[in-house]
Amino acid sequence: MNALVPLPVLLPLLAAALSLVVGHVPAVQRLLNVLVLSGIVVVAAMLLVRADSSGPVVLQLGGYAPPFGITLIADRLSALLLLVSIVVMLAVLVFAIGQRITDRGRASTSTAFHPMYLVLCAGVSLAYLTGDLFNLFVGFEVMLSASYVLIARRSNAQRVRPSMTYVIVSLTSSLLFLTMVAVVYAATGTVNLADLTEKVGALPPGLRGGLALLMAVVFGIKSAVVPLHFWLPDSYPTAPAPVTAVFAALLTKVAVYALIRTQTLLFGDATSGAFLLAVALLTMLVGALGAIAQNDLNRMLSFLLVSHIGYMVFGLGLFTEIGLSGVILYVVHHIAVQGALFLVSGLVIRHAGTPSLRHISGLARTNPVVAVLFAIPALNLAGIPPLSGFVAKVVLLRAGAEAASPLAYAAAAGAVLTSFLTLYALSKVWVGSFWCEPRPAVPDVDPTDDVTVGTRATSRPMLLSAGSLVAAGAVIAALAGPLSAVSDRAAADLLDRGPYRVAVLGAERAGG
Repeated sequence: MNALVPLPVLLPLLAAALSLVVGHVPAVQRLLNVLVLSGIVVVAAMLLVRADSSGPVVLQLGGYAPPFGITLIADRLSALLLLVSIVVMLAVLVFAIGQRITDRGRASTSTAFHPMYLVLCAGVSLAYLTGDLFNLFVGFEVMLSASYVLIARRSNAQRVRPSMTYVIVSLTSSLLFLTMVAVVYAATGTVNLADLTEKVGALPPGLRGGLALLMAVVFGIKSAVVPLHFWLPDSYPTAPAPVTAVFAALLTKVAVYALIRTQTLLFGDATSGAFLLAVALLTMLVGALGAIAQNDLNRMLSFLLVSHIGYMVFGLGLFTEIGLSGVILYVVHHIAVQGALFLVSGLVIRHAGTPSLRHISGLARTNPVVAVLFAIPALNLAGIPPLSGFVAKVVLLRAGAEAASPLAYAAAAGAVLTSFLTLYALSKVWVGSFWCEPRPAVPDVDPTDDVTVGTRATSRPMLLSAGSLVAAGAVIAALAGPLSAVSDRAAADLLDRGPYRVAVLGAERAGG
């Protein structure tokens, strides 16, 4: 079973190289990518079952004894998020193939999209599975390097500036990340997360607090918490729908995962908790208010993405088992729902010819299938029962109430208010763009763009993939009982730290 741990990283990298070789045969290239991602879904499911039943699955690469070698570890948290993430990547890939986002107006498929998509998958997998800070940095860089190509390819004049903003901010945060790794190694002599659990705790309080703040800033930029969110609403809406969907679903959530992992393993005291609760409250409210002010569908969804990152930081800041369980549930829910909303947004723009909410109208009558596909994840994101968003929010609100501190109460009140603001923002879209009388489409996209817009023609793979992610939210709600049990056990492991340390270092070293 240990041999399965590196496969989510190795398989997409090998397939990316092969995808370049067979790039002149588009059908083979597409089939290869679908098969590889499907295989990783199976591997991730097997790792989750094993981790949940028998504890973390660990592989020490090269046979080096920890903490000196490279450690890959799949515990309940990483295996669960890996499984959900790859399922979403597979659905988005099917959407991209149906949209023919890679065609560039010709019969054959461009070779750039598929290899870079697989490299992105490898980076996401490595970030989830690595057991040390340096290879967490490597995972982010692999992921971001592929994202630079995906967000900038086929750029026109309108897309260059937002793409450059994304690249510059990402490089800046990566520089801070590398600096953080260097400081941690200089202070402790190790970058292994399990080994750092004990050594960071022995550092002077000032240095320890500085490292906690530096990590929060690094992962705060990458996860787009307020006030470090400025880059996201300008960057994501300019990319094609599949690229935006996979970025919104995964990139910020990988950063949230890194924040959860480092804060619980290395810090987790009352001071950092209060700081995170304040950031969470600010992120929820600023993001939701920003969404209400938007007249562009993708920008509105991008601000809502920022807002709902605040829910995850809220649960983390409580540093309780129920709070962390709520975070895990919310991340799983949000990966599926946010990806679905951006895919449906792509269908809306394809149909209406514009992302401007002023020029979209009557879609419930002209395209009722797309209207239904939008309504379900919109209600889910707002937390309407009995959908998965409601389940996750109830757990987080219960955690806030049990924490019984003024800041926790304030964050819980902010979470309730944010849910109403989210519902208001999405209701504006529904009333103005779906429920009113149809008007002629007014395309405002670049006429040289080869992606078909302003047409009612929508391919079956696009509808099926968007529908599958919409249905995933309902499945998550239906499986709330078993999923809550897994998230409870994962949250207990995060607070205990013992199972993680023993799995990586061994019982003797972890005990000493």
